[in-house]
Amino acid sequence: MKPYILTLAAAGALILSGCTDNSYMELDKGSNDLTLNSDITEIALQEINSSATAINLEWSTGHNFKSGKKIYYTLEIAPAGSDFSEAYVAVDNETQVYKWSKTVEEFNDILRSNFGKASQSYQARVRATVPDYDEIQESAVEFSASTYEPVTKTLYIIGDAAPNGWSADNAAEMTRTSNGVFTWQGNMKEGNFKFITTLGQFLPSYNKGLDGKLIYRASDDDPDEQFHIDEAYTYRIDVNLLTGEISWNKSEAETPAYDNLYLVGNMTGWGFEAMQRDILDPFLFRMGRYFEQGGEFKFGTSNGNWENMLKATTPNASITETSMEFVSGFDPDNKWVMKDGEAGKAYKICVDIRKGKERMMMREFVPYGCIYLIGSACSAGWDISNALPMDVDASDPYTLTWEGALDKGELKFTCDKRSDWGGAWFLADEDGKSPTGQQERLLFVDKADEWFKSQYLEIGVGDIDRKWQIPSAGTYSITLDQLNETVTIIKK
Repeated sequence: MKPYILTLAAAGALILSGCTDNSYMELDKGSNDLTLNSDITEIALQEINSSATAINLEWSTGHNFKSGKKIYYTLEIAPAGSDFSEAYVAVDNETQVYKWSKTVEEFNDILRSNFGKASQSYQARVRATVPDYDEIQESAVEFSASTYEPVTKTLYIIGDAAPNGWSADNAAEMTRTSNGVFTWQGNMKEGNFKFITTLGQFLPSYNKGLDGKLIYRASDDDPDEQFHIDEAYTYRIDVNLLTGEISWNKSEAETPAYDNLYLVGNMTGWGFEAMQRDILDPFLFRMGRYFEQGGEFKFGTSNGNWENMLKATTPNASITETSMEFVSGFDPDNKWVMKDGEAGKAYKICVDIRKGKERMMMREFVPYGCIYLIGSACSAGWDISNALPMDVDASDPYTLTWEGALDKGELKFTCDKRSDWGGAWFLADEDGKSPTGQQERLLFVDKADEWFKSQYLEIGVGDIDRKWQIPSAGTYSITLDQLNETVTIIKK
């Protein structure tokens, strides 16, 4: 069931986007009352829709008494019937701001942390003030909302089938891919297993329900049914705590055969140029590179070692040829060949080293004309149509910069501002990660590109959503390199 969306729209008033109302005298017609109007007054928050927009408040400009002075807005949310003395301040005395929106996850966190109750009535109030004028313009509406208790952000496997047995202190940690969704791959023995949420604690846990799905176990009095592995093998285990779905399937070896991979060829002067392991899939290695010259190339697994290399399966293979094989000795020595006409361009390379499924995927990279900031940390909020554009470096089309004010909150980068949120993104390499002020890796995903999605044999990139967490408000500078997939976020 989708959540109800609360929309507070200005009635008969001009709704303005930020950074456009530079002339206050021209905008004030003398009759623009500050107005909030609610079409829907109930909102039910559900974690399964965590990234959807939950609330979108908009208000009219109000007036400035024909003074030409700026109008300052304060938006507050409080329990209905209260005097706003303990209100949550959503907008704090800011100018040129006429909307405020939050995702389901963000709004749920706000209500729970500030007001506690799972379900109650609220009031939203916007106030407008003008310097040197005592009159305060005000408009308010009421609505009701019900919140949810978020599921755990950590999950671990324990049991006699698990790698570390029944030890709650040393349980195998699963990887969180989105809200309530976890995955893990590794060796399992024959036996039983279940899941705990916190290292060192057997409760709460997720066990096997009567219908075979996951069930939450809060106390020792609850049933302790467990899942069972029939055969010792390497498995991939996927769980969704929001739907109760669980699956486990025999998979690849637990770890890749090699921890490093290197591009070697004419373009590197036959030196070993390191690639980077993929953030999501340890069997994939990536590189973004501008090729000034063409020539032959192959891939090494150890720096300076001409044995144990990954090579083309045919002599003089085209750069579009994906077939690849591992050669333990020196022969055969088949290589890919980049023609002279193919050089002078940037390319993205992805190499899959899965045994028996080796692939080399290479495609020209044309930089995005613009990349945009979106998230609760920036003034655009989660309104993707108003995402904030970065500036392209005049000397480097792959590098973009931005400087401005950020609030405490989440941030990510959209490459195409697709309204369905299914396009290309630059994300944090870890969800909820705070910037270090140094150059860091970005996770690039293109949820609409079949070529990109085909690189992941066991991961659906459509569910990936990892955001930066800006820890405090201030002025920040951002430098993003879309070829090398790095970002530097510095607080001034």
